[in-house]
Amino acid sequence: MNTVPTIERPAAETGRATPPAPAAAGPLHALLRVYGAMLLPVLAYWSTAWSIVSIWERSGTYAHGYVILPITMWLIWRRRDVLAAMPVKPYWPALLGLLACGGAWLVAKEGDVQIIRQYAFAAMMPLCVAALLGLQVARAIAFPLAYLLFMVPVGESLVPPLMDITANFTIDALRMTGIPVLRDGNSFSIPSGNWSVVDACSGLRYLIASITLGCLYAYLTYRSLWRRLAFIAAATLVPILANGLRAYMIVMIGHMSGMTLAVGVDHIIYGWAFFGLVMLLLYWVGSFWREDTLPSSGEEAPRAARPAGTAPGWRTAAAGLAVLLSIGTWPALAYRADILAPAGRVVQLAPLPGDEPAFTEWKPDFTPAAAKLRVFQATSTLPVGLEVQYFDGDPAGEGKLVSSANRMSIPAEGFREDHITVRTETVAGHPLELRESIVDGRKGRLLVWRWYWIGGKVTQSNYVGKLLQVKNKLLNGSGDGAVVMVFSQYDENPAAARDAMREFLNKNFSALSTTLASSQRP
Repeated sequence: MNTVPTIERPAAETGRATPPAPAAAGPLHALLRVYGAMLLPVLAYWSTAWSIVSIWERSGTYAHGYVILPITMWLIWRRRDVLAAMPVKPYWPALLGLLACGGAWLVAKEGDVQIIRQYAFAAMMPLCVAALLGLQVARAIAFPLAYLLFMVPVGESLVPPLMDITANFTIDALRMTGIPVLRDGNSFSIPSGNWSVVDACSGLRYLIASITLGCLYAYLTYRSLWRRLAFIAAATLVPILANGLRAYMIVMIGHMSGMTLAVGVDHIIYGWAFFGLVMLLLYWVGSFWREDTLPSSGEEAPRAARPAGTAPGWRTAAAGLAVLLSIGTWPALAYRADILAPAGRVVQLAPLPGDEPAFTEWKPDFTPAAAKLRVFQATSTLPVGLEVQYFDGDPAGEGKLVSSANRMSIPAEGFREDHITVRTETVAGHPLELRESIVDGRKGRLLVWRWYWIGGKVTQSNYVGKLLQVKNKLLNGSGDGAVVMVFSQYDENPAAARDAMREFLNKNFSALSTTLASSQRP
């Protein structure tokens, strides 16, 4: 049997087309995926995003926040070719991070802790990228995603220590110069005039700007981790030192000019000019060790027709649905709590017996309360005072039961809180954990016991108090609570004041609890 050889013809001649290879996603498609994943938390938590922008708008210290998102998008754009070559493979463990951030956001929202709410929102953006596009994609743009955290306005708590550092540096430098200095706190006098280190002198604005720009410069300029960390450390320490030099320079200019220069608007101009010069020198010195000419790994990675390992469409869709549920559940719960929250009302606290004259003018400096009760009562030894401030948890109200704005004393009125300790007392046969502090005043010392009453529970802890408020808000929409302060005056030994306060509480604790419970929302 003779075999006839066959000749294979090209597909074009036979009229049959060869199936094309799957098309590459392309850089633009890869960028849109990343930007879209980052946008999801913004849509779900729009009010939180707007609260961040509002702080940028009203505070020049955080005006740099406006450029963080554009810089992040540009940094991601630089990696577009690398991203296009990577497979889309949802990373399911990132959902746990989203749930944790959402839970933290809800607790912070109901507890009115803005900084935690904003950081939880910012952390959701990189987590959404990892959950939807995969851990490999998130790692490729890890720095740009982490850079988003600089959007959150933070740092006000650094103002007091930075003021102290600036004052100490300036005064020590003046004394080393041979100028006599008379110091009173952060205010001081020299022969030519008086000076004071105020909030604007802390250098917080310089420090935040330096760290934000320093991290970006280190990422773009260096490749080795130790050089990046070294430059970031320099960008943190140099502005603190520079701010001390700036303050010293301004005082010296004023001193040498007979208080005619550096005492007005030129004070600010000199400061910014000096800071700009110092930052210019920092980056100039840093450029000697630059590594930005070296190619980073994967920077020129070729794009495959279809990246190996790309998840099928149904899995990506399932991940998208899971992400939406993970970030959307918490705003829904917050909306439910807001609906359950009752409208504002008039709160009245039933009076307790007490007809003793006031033995002190001391009053705590708290945000506006819905109702107050203040009585003075005699005991077998010393008179005792009671101060109760009740907060109805109205979301539209200004008063906050647990807030950093609440203070136990007002220095301008001659009172200062000191020696704060936590102790447990036995009251009416039950242990009561409270916070004890000493308030120094013009007419002697006061021993003050303080605790929170929230929904029938008592605690001295600010954190536990916040959590109790959050729990009550989520369950029944009520954030009602009160702060209770019992105080007595003493001369040398506070033991006598403690004995009088125990006697007062043993006699009145039941009536006080009934008064607070009757004021709570049903």
